[in-house]
Amino acid sequence: MKIAIQGEPGSFSHQATLRVVPDAEIVPCALSADVFEQLRTGAADAIMIPIENTLAGSVVEHYDLLRSGDVFIEREAVIRIEHNLIAIPGSRLEEIRRVYSHPIALAQCRRFFRKHPSVEPVAFYDTAGAVKQVMEQGDPTAGAIASRHAAMIYGGALLAENVEDDAKNFTRFLLVQSGAAASHPEGAHKLSLCCRVAHRPGTLAEVLGEVAAASGNLVHIQSRPVEGHPWHYYVFMDILMPEAKATDRLLDTMQALGTESKVLGRFVAAPEFATV
Repeated sequence: MKIAIQGEPGSFSHQATLRVVPDAEIVPCALSADVFEQLRTGAADAIMIPIENTLAGSVVEHYDLLRSGDVFIEREAVIRIEHNLIAIPGSRLEEIRRVYSHPIALAQCRRFFRKHPSVEPVAFYDTAGAVKQVMEQGDPTAGAIASRHAAMIYGGALLAENVEDDAKNFTRFLLVQSGAAASHPEGAHKLSLCCRVAHRPGTLAEVLGEVAAASGNLVHIQSRPVEGHPWHYYVFMDILMPEAKATDRLLDTMQALGTESKVLGRFVAAPEFATV
């Protein structure tokens, strides 16, 4: 199964992919838009994208791409994120002056940069790609923040381990396919929606009231602007639902309220949400 990811082998998206599909063939891409294009053209069977991190928050670009694409969420996976400072063998932490990584990864390691004010964080397109670049350049004053897996793949040395701000650092990933799902879970599941509620007072409150009435547990909500309509928003919701019939009734009720909605996925929630 070919699965496209944003980033290089050794990235956290790569790790999430192998967690879900151990024998997957990885298709690395530089940009998120390229990942979705691989899916649209059929060059990849599926894509794996990060959607939410417990420290840095939502990956908003991916919400926009999910909304605009003819795609559905097949399943989710939660990965523990452990960041490490990686450099060429023989380098010393005291020598490092620049550290490259994905902007979200850098944002998760602010404490490290406060502790080392002489080290400049430099945004790069990918964590593993940053390690690859550092190794190719061979500069002992340059480092990268990435996974232990990336260090192993590219032959990097670990100068500092677990440099993230908080040990409870997790990223939720989505396995996404094109078209529509062939079936939905009958029992407890997660419902992922994109809604555009009517622009009048109390509409969103009405929608959330119906979610509660359907015994749904709202576990994530994210707004994104509607292009060409200032101060209007799409609202993305992840809801833990008790069973399929409750979801069907909720979707019917939302339509009756005049709420435009797109079902992004109906799938079994990751085990980490069992106690949410």
